Amino acid sequence: MSQSSVLDKFPKKRIELPEAFQKIYNQHYLSNREGKYKTTSLSQKLESWMHKKVAEDVVRSKEQFSTLEIGAGTLNQLKYEPTQEAYDIVEPFNELFEGSALLKNIRTVYKDIQDVKKTKYDRITTIATFEHIMDLPFVVAKAATFLNELGHLRVAIPNEGTIMWKLGTQVTGFEFKKKYDLDYQILMHYEHVNTADDIEQVLNYFFKSVNCSVFGISKGLALYRFYDCANPDMERVDNYFANTNRQ
Repeated sequence: MSQSSVLDKFPKKRIELPEAFQKIYNQHYLSNREGKYKTTSLSQKLESWMHKKVAEDVVRSKEQFSTLEIGAGTLNQLKYEPTQEAYDIVEPFNELFEGSALLKNIRTVYKDIQDVKKTKYDRITTIATFEHIMDLPFVVAKAATFLNELGHLRVAIPNEGTIMWKLGTQVTGFEFKKKYDLDYQILMHYEHVNTADDIEQVLNYFFKSVNCSVFGISKGLALYRFYDCANPDMERVDNYFANTNRQ
């Protein structure tokens, strides 16, 4: 898989969000993350599959792992994982976790992955975040540099870009339309800049071992995907940083 075919589409550009959406954006985002709507409450129950898949490795092991979570949001992943001695997060929006009782389990909070010190982790995790990141190759390449020799990048994402995901968002869209009289698909187009296939291509480019599981029948007929990535291709990572003049 050539670099040009995978990476040239990045960084993505986000559409301009219409003014009517800007006015309700923060309110909707927080309500959605807290499951205050009937459909989002149902979505969170379905999303638990992603959280459980990401946590499988620590749940079945009695060992302690050092973890970096990218896009930790409201810290809801911590409810699925045993307490660990070293659990760091990357999350730019403090409002999502301020006042959370789970903060006591966090060692370090970073606003951006570029702020992460040269720390090595046994695992780097992310749930429903990579579909939002415009410069995804940079984040994945940086994550590769932070992994221990036997470390894993564990990625759970919505199956954006497939018919199943579009059908699923129509249910949420009905409640959104009823509440705000706005088209939910416009918001999704703004939020989800990467499809599931986009994300898979980037993971396959930077990692030699990428295993996929789905919440459904197949990649095309599923609501969510989970990727367990190991053995990063450091030659490609180093070449990427050299070619982009970033580190």
